Amino acid sequence: MRVLFRNRMLLFIDLVGWSLLPLLALGVRLDGWEGAGPYLPRVVIFTVWAILFQFAALYLSGMYRRMWRYASLDELFSITAALGIAGVVTGTIHFTFSPVLIPREPGTLSLPRAVPIINALLAVIWSGGVRFALRYAAYRVQRFRGRHKVQRALILGAGDAGSSLARELIANPGLDLEPIGFLDDDVRKHGQVIYGLPVLGGRELLVEVAKAHYAGTAIIAMPTASGSVVRELQDLCRRAQIRALIIPGFEALLRGKVNLSQLRTVQIEDLLRREPVRTDHQQVAELLSGMTVLVTGAGGSIGSELCRQILRFGVRELVLLGHGENSIFAIHNELRASHPEVRIHAVIADIRDTKRIHAVFRRFRPQAVFHAAAHKHVPLMEDNPEEAVTNNVGGTFNVVAAAERWGTQHCVLISTDKAVNPANVMGATKRVAERLVHDAAVRSGRDFVSVRFGNVLGSRGSVVPTFQAQIAAGGPVRVTHEEMTRYFMTIPEAVQLVLQAAALGRGGETFVLDMGEPVRILDLARDLILLSGFEPGRDIQIEFTGLRPGEKMFEELFLGSESHSRTSHEKVYVAKNEHLPGPTRQWIVALMQAARAGDHDTIRVMLTEYAPSLAELPPTGPLPVEVAGALAPPPRNSGGGARLRAEG
Repeated sequence: MRVLFRNRMLLFIDLVGWSLLPLLALGVRLDGWEGAGPYLPRVVIFTVWAILFQFAALYLSGMYRRMWRYASLDELFSITAALGIAGVVTGTIHFTFSPVLIPREPGTLSLPRAVPIINALLAVIWSGGVRFALRYAAYRVQRFRGRHKVQRALILGAGDAGSSLARELIANPGLDLEPIGFLDDDVRKHGQVIYGLPVLGGRELLVEVAKAHYAGTAIIAMPTASGSVVRELQDLCRRAQIRALIIPGFEALLRGKVNLSQLRTVQIEDLLRREPVRTDHQQVAELLSGMTVLVTGAGGSIGSELCRQILRFGVRELVLLGHGENSIFAIHNELRASHPEVRIHAVIADIRDTKRIHAVFRRFRPQAVFHAAAHKHVPLMEDNPEEAVTNNVGGTFNVVAAAERWGTQHCVLISTDKAVNPANVMGATKRVAERLVHDAAVRSGRDFVSVRFGNVLGSRGSVVPTFQAQIAAGGPVRVTHEEMTRYFMTIPEAVQLVLQAAALGRGGETFVLDMGEPVRILDLARDLILLSGFEPGRDIQIEFTGLRPGEKMFEELFLGSESHSRTSHEKVYVAKNEHLPGPTRQWIVALMQAARAGDHDTIRVMLTEYAPSLAELPPTGPLPVEVAGALAPPPRNSGGGARLRAEG
């Protein structure tokens, strides 16, 4: 009823205004009302036409059914279009039919032809102005009512994302954020006004501007900014003692606009942000469209994201294979709800069970397989090498053999940078797994490839959630060594590149993803503590524990005996495997026998055949803090490895 009443009042206001506007238009045309008398009879007739057609135009366009407190530019365009059309119709009708229907009386004059045009412009100003005055009044009332809780916000970045964000915040005054201006490094924008908000200067002024304008929040609206820029802005916000929010980079770019629901606090992914990955969707779609695809380890962090992204490319069937029933149950329900048009099968199976794996392949005959199932935790596998061998080597052997036997054309092994000059059992088993895939590709002539990358942020049991749990417990955060470095990617980024590498594969290649620059684990720990609102060394202590069994100070991405080159995708490299004979079936059988017997010594001796660096293990026990802190990192290319940046 309130909306209906408000629109009735608007109709009344429109009618009053429209009754007077033709006379005002005539006065504008004549520069006053002197000599307007002879025109008055025609003005009255024109006013009747104008009221009739203007009311019809606004009514038919739904302008009397709107809630004007939420008016936007769309409504303004609608009003302008409706009244513009009404003006054309009114002028045409008046000048065509009025002389016929009502003959001109002696002493009267025809209406000047400019009057309908002026009247239409005045009608737009009147009707639009009244409605947007209601919009502005509602905005001010809501701001006044919530003044006690509204936070003044600076928008960092005056580009498309920042401008969209400002518009959204202005249009939603009920939120607790009131934009007060922009900061942008582009000096050409300084002093300009966007949506009524000034560009106050560059980011170096953040602390000064925040204090001067009593800002309580800064919003980083720079989707393409590097991690170092985000880190700098986060530090400036900390110095200014204001809250920092951010628009996630990938989401803002993919959606093409900013939604207020995307705003969140700065996370570790933002500080490690690199240029967005651009996938050749056409190439990946050509690989997967219409296929039956099987993913092993489908309940894990990488496997589940693989399933989500694979479904975007028109697969016919998707088989989710995993050993953990709860994780498979969860991803199966999620994907069935989001993609009801695709046949999705949940299969509980252990890749170490040869007969079961062959039965699954025989049933579904997958044309593409993504093998993500593996044991990955280095210290655990050092203590349980038999499990690493039976799962990472024996399981891969079974999957590859089944893929060969049942006609799979594309098989992709998810490998790791720990397979390069491995210093631990887990890395050595993944190195053997790479050789199994390579040999199967040579033997079968099919597109069997490996994709090698480093740590992924947020995967289960990885360093980031481990540190976060330690911070939540009040510390200390335990870092093995102050100079230890690792490569990091986000899970979606890694999976995009895995799919891209799969599309590039022609058989036998080991693809290596561009992981960017390695990150010091100590820096990662400090960032996570700061992002949690604490001060490292004061609120949360950092404790150095020494290298754990099988750990390396840094990871490499290529073997010294491997040549490597860029592919057609800028973030995917290909390593050309050295020409060494792969593991024979007899060797695999002997290794499995040693694993089943729990013969750790034999396992290590056999693995060194394909991972000689395993024989030169680093210290295996925790080091005293004073010793760990004094250790210097080894040379970057020690052990014959090569870093990704070695070429260009």
